[in-house]
Amino acid sequence: MSTNSGTEAEKLNQASIKSLTKVLQILECFSQRDANLTPAEIAARTGLPRATTHRLVSSLRDIGLLEQNGKRETYKLGMKLFQLGNLVIQNLDLDSHARPYAAQLQLITGESTHMCIFDGAQMAFVERQEMTSTGNTTITRIEAALVHCTSVGKAFLAWQSPRLIRKIIADSLPQRTAYTITDGEALEAELARIRERGYALDLQENELNVHCIGAPVRAANGQVFAAISVSGAAERLPLARLEGLSGLVMEMANKISLELGWTPSRPAAAGSITTRRGDLPALPE
Repeated sequence: MSTNSGTEAEKLNQASIKSLTKVLQILECFSQRDANLTPAEIAARTGLPRATTHRLVSSLRDIGLLEQNGKRETYKLGMKLFQLGNLVIQNLDLDSHARPYAAQLQLITGESTHMCIFDGAQMAFVERQEMTSTGNTTITRIEAALVHCTSVGKAFLAWQSPRLIRKIIADSLPQRTAYTITDGEALEAELARIRERGYALDLQENELNVHCIGAPVRAANGQVFAAISVSGAAERLPLARLEGLSGLVMEMANKISLELGWTPSRPAAAGSITTRRGDLPALPE
């Protein structure tokens, strides 16, 4: 291939990357608070020229990534993104990989356990294990939990890019209880503490009289994309017990990560995770 041909190919590649970056900028403008936006609002948020924004929005609408709200000149995220997101979850096979550990965690602690992934704005519950009067019951459903005031949300957010953290803060930090962190700087400080200790706490921040502890779950590339938690009444889960459960919760989170193909980049520290599904700890009598 000639030098000129190579140069042209590089230019085309760079142009494609720039176009994809613009598309991502547009999609990232939407949030739960700003679910519907006009092209003018999208242009203002992205800094893209209005003509470019209109062209890209129309293209995204044509392929289903955006949907137009009737005849109004506002747009929202399209169902195609939901379908693609579901494919990601299915391909990860979270059901078979995570369920045994969520069930194990529930049986050991006697409290509810949750497995959640980030849906672009909130944490979506994809697995829930509870103890009922009739025995151990699995309830699988899609719910949503705020990122900034739940243990699963903070366990996820602590290992994300500064850009995503800033976006979550900019989208507002709703106050759920008197204990909710609603200040951006305070949340960033809390996330730093979570990274240092390896787990997140929710001490009545999302719901009064409910305490939770969560730990991050990693994909094969090491990226934190989900979290697992234990939650229950504050009187049954005081801070001292939560801290006592921290090692177990991180253990289960790391086992799920190992099942998903994650390989720790550093030698395992004393007491860290080296087991797989076949090496689960014995259940209490």
